[in-house]
Amino acid sequence: MRDLARTVTASARRHPRTYDVVLAVLLAAGALVSVAAIYDAIRADPPPPPFRLPGMLATVLVMSGVSLPLAWRRRFPCWVLVVVVATYIVGQSVVEVPETQVSVIAGSVAIYSAAAYGHPRARTPVLALCLLAILAEVVRQLYFGPATTGFRPLLQGFIVAYNAVLLALPWGLGVAVRSSQERERELAHRAAELAREREENARQAVFAERVRIARELHDVVAHHVSVMGVQAGAARRVMNKAPEKAAQALSSIEISSRQAVVELHRLLGFLRRADEADDLAPQPDLARLADLVASDGVSRPMVEISIDGDPRPLSPTLEVSAFRIIQEALTNTRKHSAGATATVRVRYGEETLEVEVLDDGSGPAGRTKGNDGGLGLIGMRERVSLHGGHLSVGPRPEGGFGVHATFPLEGPDR
Repeated sequence: MRDLARTVTASARRHPRTYDVVLAVLLAAGALVSVAAIYDAIRADPPPPPFRLPGMLATVLVMSGVSLPLAWRRRFPCWVLVVVVATYIVGQSVVEVPETQVSVIAGSVAIYSAAAYGHPRARTPVLALCLLAILAEVVRQLYFGPATTGFRPLLQGFIVAYNAVLLALPWGLGVAVRSSQERERELAHRAAELAREREENARQAVFAERVRIARELHDVVAHHVSVMGVQAGAARRVMNKAPEKAAQALSSIEISSRQAVVELHRLLGFLRRADEADDLAPQPDLARLADLVASDGVSRPMVEISIDGDPRPLSPTLEVSAFRIIQEALTNTRKHSAGATATVRVRYGEETLEVEVLDDGSGPAGRTKGNDGGLGLIGMRERVSLHGGHLSVGPRPEGGFGVHATFPLEGPDR
């Protein structure tokens, strides 16, 4: 039985107009059967005069006017209610149709439909006027109709109140159904918005991840390839005159290539799923600055490291960002000012972390673009902006080139 009810409900939602037509026809047929039964009973035992039996044609027209308009109860709910109520009142006051059972059902359906599907501006006034008209007809029959002679005031008042409550029930049900439908539409709209936001967030996350991977690849590959390129050039120049220095340069190239592979493996470890273990070392941090300088081999510029303040643990992302900025700055110094000396300064303040790379070389004018047409500088700015910091890059007044980055230590990175 429950499955049948679900099937009928689902079918009614798919074909509402068909079910409205079926409902209207069934009510009209029921009204005709009810009228025929009432007329047969009256003819068998007619009431005393002045009662008169209304004509069958007029009665059929009234009952059809009460029931058949319900076929349009969803499309024109307020107009259907007006037609049903007007026909009912005419049938009771003018034609004096003796049937009321099917009329009550049809009127209740019309009231419910107007409350549930009516236009927001029209449904409340139309419902109120129609219900007042029905109650006025009830009062007329109770106080001025010939069949109510002898009714006491208490009974008359009870009948009026009973009809008022009876009319208010389908109105309240229609309001509840309308509110439920509006909530469903609102929830569906919110769900669609959340789905769009989720898709947009996913796209942004993918884009951000692609940018992060590109930045990491640039920092890792550019540094080590730059080192290998400078060392290969040095080996070529001294290969005939100083074979031992060439061999040392080639050894440094071998070490740099291995380090590049290890760094790439570390980066690929970030792309693994969270439940997969990464047996490689973690990302670099500021404690490895000495290793960074030592890995450059015979071709490296003279680099001095200066640490101000008390080193303390910082967030991994901040450590990696600061390390990569220093790495990129040294790579640019090595490529554009091979014979220069460089100073790396790291200052741990109360509220900021500052990193600075200064050299005394004289590189080309386009050096501010980084070592690959701008990606190096872009990567630096992205890393600094990730933490809400500030980056300044450019030639120094006294000669050379400088990179200075400031990271705030407020919030999660502090």
